[in-house]
Amino acid sequence: MKGRVLRIIANFIVLTIISASVAAQTSAVPARDVKQEIQAKLDEWHAAGKFPGATFGAVLADGTTYGFAVGVSDRETKRPMRPDDRMPAGSTGKTFAAALALQLVKDGKLGLDDTIEKYLGKEPWFARLPNARDIKVRQLLNHTSGLVRYEFKKEFTDFLTANPSKFWTPEERLAYLFDEKPPFAAGQGWEYSDTNYIVLGMILERVTGREFYNEAKRRFIKPLKLTNTIPQDGPKLRNVVQGYAGPNNPFGGKDRMIENGKFIVNPQLEWTGGGWASTGEDLARWAKLMYEGRAFDASLVPIMVDGVPAKLGPNVKYGLGAIIRPTPAGLTYGHSGFFPGYMTDMMYFPEHKIAIAVQVNTSVPQDLGKPLGRLLVEVVEMVKKP
Repeated sequence: MKGRVLRIIANFIVLTIISASVAAQTSAVPARDVKQEIQAKLDEWHAAGKFPGATFGAVLADGTTYGFAVGVSDRETKRPMRPDDRMPAGSTGKTFAAALALQLVKDGKLGLDDTIEKYLGKEPWFARLPNARDIKVRQLLNHTSGLVRYEFKKEFTDFLTANPSKFWTPEERLAYLFDEKPPFAAGQGWEYSDTNYIVLGMILERVTGREFYNEAKRRFIKPLKLTNTIPQDGPKLRNVVQGYAGPNNPFGGKDRMIENGKFIVNPQLEWTGGGWASTGEDLARWAKLMYEGRAFDASLVPIMVDGVPAKLGPNVKYGLGAIIRPTPAGLTYGHSGFFPGYMTDMMYFPEHKIAIAVQVNTSVPQDLGKPLGRLLVEVVEMVKKP
């Protein structure tokens, strides 16, 4: 009996030692540091490119949020980029106008299939707008209206360069299209155009009775705590870093976009066609909130991402202020953006519930080393690995 007890005790001691050894080996394996992995990826990307700097944001499936920076905010001073440094987000800002439109749809104050004549038909210039009486609100949002870009017309860029500090009214922007023949009938084609969102902005202000920026702040910026997102409402923008547009920049003609604390062309020109300065982290948070139905009624998210074929790449579609892109890491919802001196891309991966965004302070594509969208996909492929 005594020998049996001793054997049981010995076996217990052996099992305890083995268990402790396994536990020690397990604890010796360091926990995965996703933040460190992303930063290393960004450092590698920056070292291979020629761009000054970037901010990057990631929000994981569980809501964990990271902000990153790489490179410099100014090539002359060599000041390191910080995660809270702001940059104009370009057309990524269209998502705020689209989100406001969808809130108004839910409130019963705006109809996606209403003609724009219902809201703007009494304006003295209305009949001079191409396709004026046939355009529906939905067609503004998904760029099927036939209204072409105003912002790349030579007459506009020449005037802008000569009058860089001008404050633009919506009507002054639209005047560059008055009496033009549209490239297609409303709803019968697709052409990306800021003009669509300028008209949308006028309708949003007409319906709400408030200035767009004030309404967007009230409904989104403040309640969702997007503290690093500000309106581009003038030539001086707080905590916005220097941008580099290259020597052949048609918007002002210079490489550096900020001189003596002011933009060389007034960023206010974008308005609802873009119109926000932000950070990679804030944009990633916004994408997560928006595409998971927390910025407007969740029942409208499928409508927002129900796209039409778009000339933005193979199998790419455009919804209501949303670019729908197939990628090796799965389908994505989001938006890219350009403003002279800056580029932005923002993606949400519904399969993985991950949102990421990046901003760079250059608008010279060849300096990036790889397209921003490809970088975002590579980061998500890395993060989602077990």
